[in-house]
Amino acid sequence: MIETRALRTVFRVFVALATAVCGLQLLTAPGHAQSVDSRLVDISVYSPSMGRDIPLQVLRPADTSRPAPTLYLLNGVDGGKDDATWSVRTDAPKFFADKHVNVVTPLGGAFSYYTDWERPDPGLAKSGNNNGVNMWTKFLTEELPPVIDSMFATTGENALAGLSMAGTSVLDLAMAVPSLYNSVGSFSGCAMTSPGIGQDFVKLVVAVGGGNAENMWGPYDGPGWPAHDPVVNADKLPRIPMYITTATGIPGPYDTLADPRIGNDVTDLALQLVLGGGIEAATHYCTTQLADRTNALGMNNIRYNFKPAGTHSWGYWEDDLHDSWPMIAASLGV
Repeated sequence: MIETRALRTVFRVFVALATAVCGLQLLTAPGHAQSVDSRLVDISVYSPSMGRDIPLQVLRPADTSRPAPTLYLLNGVDGGKDDATWSVRTDAPKFFADKHVNVVTPLGGAFSYYTDWERPDPGLAKSGNNNGVNMWTKFLTEELPPVIDSMFATTGENALAGLSMAGTSVLDLAMAVPSLYNSVGSFSGCAMTSPGIGQDFVKLVVAVGGGNAENMWGPYDGPGWPAHDPVVNADKLPRIPMYITTATGIPGPYDTLADPRIGNDVTDLALQLVLGGGIEAATHYCTTQLADRTNALGMNNIRYNFKPAGTHSWGYWEDDLHDSWPMIAASLGV
């Protein structure tokens, strides 16, 4: 059992999360954007289950004359709003320039946990300027892959990775359709959704977007919440290669004024240290719980990377993308 003092400490971090998530909008301010590669294609795909077009970015391989596999790379809590997306905040276009893979990133799903919601949510409809219908598991696992495979003549082999909110979602998606992905990368996610600390995390994240999390998985004391909990359902995680990482929240190499994403902005640095540090400390707790569970089950298909320092910010996720790529590439056969 976890000591009461430790539980209270972690819970205080979760209570601070609502303010922290708002602060992340400043951490990803447009002034720190990186250049976008010309191989990046903007498309939209209609989702029958959501009744609307979903915008996506597709980073194409240099050689489009032969089929390539697909990496579905999900954004964080705001779904890519205000350029808070992989192609702008990291070196993804440059990194994938010599790699034979399609990289597909939805630009939407803010505060949705990329899951199927039981009911439309008026709050998320308002903040997302859409109809409030969120059926992301269905879209990502059933509706989107056939379109991508047809449009870009892929090999049909898929991998999945995501950060922050999506670091939780990728594990749930893998449980939902265990045969779809060859490998999974989860960066700074909280793998706990059951009533208690994990549920409180999710409720606060959704609330920041104006949503009601009971519209997502039903009543807070109902069966929907533990059903999506990767710790509770660790035995249902597919035995495919996985890379799961988190840091401690202690300042690391990207938490300085000299970092190009900070740009000598004292306010941005303070937000990254205090708010980003608090969120990362919380995800560290969640990830240790998952590691304990999967290790107890003898699951040796997961590589955990517990970084001794680092906050909840893009510099570390760029490193995670680089570090996880050899595993992803091997699973895709490239």
